[in-house]
Amino acid sequence: MEKHPNPWKTLNSEMVYESHWISITKHDVINPSGNPGLYSTVHFKNFAIGILPLDEDYNTWLVGQFRYPINDYTWEIPEGGGNLKVPPLESAKRELLEEVGIVATKWTKIQELHLSNSATDEFAILYVAQGLTFQESQPEEDEKLEVKKIPFKKLYEMVVTGEITDSLTVVTVLKTKILMDEGKI
Repeated sequence: MEKHPNPWKTLNSEMVYESHWISITKHDVINPSGNPGLYSTVHFKNFAIGILPLDEDYNTWLVGQFRYPINDYTWEIPEGGGNLKVPPLESAKRELLEEVGIVATKWTKIQELHLSNSATDEFAILYVAQGLTFQESQPEEDEKLEVKKIPFKKLYEMVVTGEITDSLTVVTVLKTKILMDEGKI
């Protein structure tokens, strides 16, 4: 793709908050119209990883959990954070085993995307996992998860009707449907 010049000028940057997962930086800037301004950014210290497990009958597994930032319970594909120093596929394998107790022999990377590039640098990598075998799940101590098996067709309907709004799930399901329709999955 064509590289475009940066129309923003950063005068000063100061980290104002940091945790194990993120850091927030305040930037004094000159904006593209030449005026002074303030821009705050959130840096994520992990990849976002999403996995759609599919068995030979096109069933999949969803994870239900209460999501603190939105104060609501959601259903989503198995997903989590992947250490930036670890290959994303290794993180995907770990997340699938942790959350739903599934090990897969076939992995297809289907999409990479920035999740909210107006304020964060969070980057996601999405996979379809096939050739499934089942073990005991191993959720992290701060995860209270519910797992359910449903047909992919039902999950697709849940995305289309807006019942599921999790961005990783929506993108993964829509991209998987396209690949299925093209005979690639």
